[in-house]
Amino acid sequence: MKLKSILILGCVSLLSSYLSAQTQVDLSYYLPQNIEFNSAIPKPSEVIHFTPGNQHVSHDRLVQYMYALADASPRIHIENRGFTYENRPLILLTITSEKNHENLAEIKNNRNLLINGKSDVDISEVPVVINQGYSVHGNEPSGSNAALVYAYYLAAAEGEEIQDFLNHTIILLDPCFNPDGLQRFASWVNTNKSEFLNPDANDREFSETWPRGRTNHYWFDLNRDWLPVQHPSSQTRIKTFHEWKPNVLTDHHEMYPNSTFFFQPGIPERTHPLTPQKNQELTQKIANFHASSLDEAGSFYYTKESFDDFYYGKGSTFPDIHGSVGILFEQASSRGHVQETDFGNLSFPFTVKNQFLTSLSTLKASVDLRENLLNYQRDFYKNSIENAEDDAYLIAKKNDPFLVNELGKILQQHQIKIHRPSDDVTIKGNVFPKHEVLVVPKKQMQAKLIEAMFEDRTQFKDSLFYDVSAFSFKHSFGVALDQNFPMKKASGEITELETQFKHQLRKSDYAYVLRWSDFNAPKVLFTLLDKGLRPRVANKQFKNDTTEFDYGSILIPVQNQVINSSEIFELLNNLASENTVNITPITSGLTEGVSLGSPSFQTLQKPKIALLVGDGVSVSDAGEIWHLLDYRYEIPVTKLDARNFSRVDLSKYTHLIIPNAYGNGINTNTDQIKTWVQNGGHLISFRNSISWLKSSNLINAELKKQENTEAKNVSYENRRNYYGAQRIGGAIFEVNLDRTHPINFGFTTSKMAVFRNTTQFLEPDKDSFNNPIQYSENPLLSGYISEENLALLKNTSAFKTANLGSGKVIYFTDNPNFRAFWLGTSKLMMNAIFFSNDM
Repeated sequence: MKLKSILILGCVSLLSSYLSAQTQVDLSYYLPQNIEFNSAIPKPSEVIHFTPGNQHVSHDRLVQYMYALADASPRIHIENRGFTYENRPLILLTITSEKNHENLAEIKNNRNLLINGKSDVDISEVPVVINQGYSVHGNEPSGSNAALVYAYYLAAAEGEEIQDFLNHTIILLDPCFNPDGLQRFASWVNTNKSEFLNPDANDREFSETWPRGRTNHYWFDLNRDWLPVQHPSSQTRIKTFHEWKPNVLTDHHEMYPNSTFFFQPGIPERTHPLTPQKNQELTQKIANFHASSLDEAGSFYYTKESFDDFYYGKGSTFPDIHGSVGILFEQASSRGHVQETDFGNLSFPFTVKNQFLTSLSTLKASVDLRENLLNYQRDFYKNSIENAEDDAYLIAKKNDPFLVNELGKILQQHQIKIHRPSDDVTIKGNVFPKHEVLVVPKKQMQAKLIEAMFEDRTQFKDSLFYDVSAFSFKHSFGVALDQNFPMKKASGEITELETQFKHQLRKSDYAYVLRWSDFNAPKVLFTLLDKGLRPRVANKQFKNDTTEFDYGSILIPVQNQVINSSEIFELLNNLASENTVNITPITSGLTEGVSLGSPSFQTLQKPKIALLVGDGVSVSDAGEIWHLLDYRYEIPVTKLDARNFSRVDLSKYTHLIIPNAYGNGINTNTDQIKTWVQNGGHLISFRNSISWLKSSNLINAELKKQENTEAKNVSYENRRNYYGAQRIGGAIFEVNLDRTHPINFGFTTSKMAVFRNTTQFLEPDKDSFNNPIQYSENPLLSGYISEENLALLKNTSAFKTANLGSGKVIYFTDNPNFRAFWLGTSKLMMNAIFFSNDM
């Protein structure tokens, strides 16, 4: 069957959309004709009191109906597999025949044997597993609302066809990947719904307030977290995925109203090279079923012209590195109940229907291609192990065992086996204790995923990316890596990864020193400041009889504190063990380099931090900062909404953080912010907010710009690709560090990898000491950047400070907190907060 690629809604679709906008739809609008349904199974309207499409389902009602279905149908088993940040349940429905339910353990075992290459498994008896997930973006709700209809169909439909589906399939139905976001969005659109539906796109119903419903509680895009697994929702769905290793995973989304319907394959040239060609062939075969179903309904669609399968951290791509087939669905969004578009009125019921139809076509395709899918997954893992090398990756990080273990926890969540070395090891001249190092064998089931997580790639078939072009975990965690460590030097596998903290603190009546390179050192420092202690930071290196202390070491005097010597010891001993940080007792102030009473130790003050949020501020960047401070480090941060900013007394705060921002959200408050800085406030800003800093005369910086070039041999059709290639969608680069500068305290090497997805190129200062973080001469480590942008980037500055009255402006060209898994650079943020007085 030839797939269509048409970009406008058809007449049938328009008529259906228009009629649905004016009348209440019945469940029959969605369901296949000529099928009997079990009357003992409750319809959605019997439990939640409306038919999907007539109103937006909130998450609590979604859960209510799914439990009612499970109570009524022996085909459905429901379980709560976790909770979101807002304590909403993360439910999963396992749907199959009653016979299969009785033998789930055996089925799972046979599937594991098949995947492990056991030839005696009768493939004709092994069900195909499909994991169908909905609305990972909360304001793309047609997916979760379609899940109500789909679950009813699976529970209530009768006849030979549905029984055949259930006999040959295990359906893992996740009705909502993002409960917090869906709840936020449903509340908005239902609150602003008119009694007579108003399709005017200017109506308030279609204009959510910041931060909108796309993201989770901390404003993260959960569809980018399949690989980093930093959030509870992601950790739960990854556990489900690895428990079953589904053959097909679907991810139901929405796109702009002036669209039709998209399903994969995506743009062929933008598929990750580690994804087998067989994966794309199967995706194509499954797509034929979607096309047939949408053709019958009169819905128009397109494929192969948008989106890609490169970044393995998305729901539709993550399965592709596991011998599975990931499928993205993108439905034009009504963003409410009915909205006028360039092609007519687009109703919510119509969007729900398309999501239901493609849910059903996925089921039909999976059953029809069952043996193909099972054989493909078996061969994928067999080839992965056979082609993997016999050695291992050795992972370490100088003076930071906690961060190494955090990376190890991510690996284990992905069922990657890890070991420790038998003895202490040396990487690039640095000796690491064996209990602070990880060994990751290459020859194991997850060989391809391991390769993807640690690869550096700078050559690509295509220069455009829907998401990042690089995601190497060795760079994001800033670890040292030996790629050819012999497995004969490794000990047994670690099954439970706990930090083996060997440090036993001894009591001192003089002083202690906190090692700043440890990831959790900022959390410990804030605790000390919050309890009224007076720690000091070392601006120079020093040494006692046995230990060398680096720049940024935190000195904690014992005398003249608010608590006594024994209480300080007990506090520090608990903090050291709870946070995996190194604290050293000191018995004399006569140390080598500088003495402990030297002016090179600066007293630190407890920060009072405010974060600008609201219209004009990047939701994701703000969320990453909030999450780092609040969730990771347990440091209070006051979120100031731009709408109310003019009424805020900024003098309460020592630091104001402005994330990547634009527009009137900042501009209207320029004078207020400037006055606050002049009076001693410390402003920290990121990325595109540099343009606002310049235009507001808060800094005097020069940005490098690309010269106007002529587009030669570029057709009109390809003009968007020409301009798109000048974006930096997300790549990894090398910077040189001046470790004597406070912004770099805690980093143990003079070079570091940073993530960048902007084209802000900051001219370096003529004085080298004002460029403490500077891109190297050959900065590209992994990912795509155009030759023109690479020439502009090299040797530019990534960070600068400026004095303004009694205060300071601190700004970064890049985001050191990207998606919560760039933990190797997050200390830059903490240094900017704690040590800003010394910059």
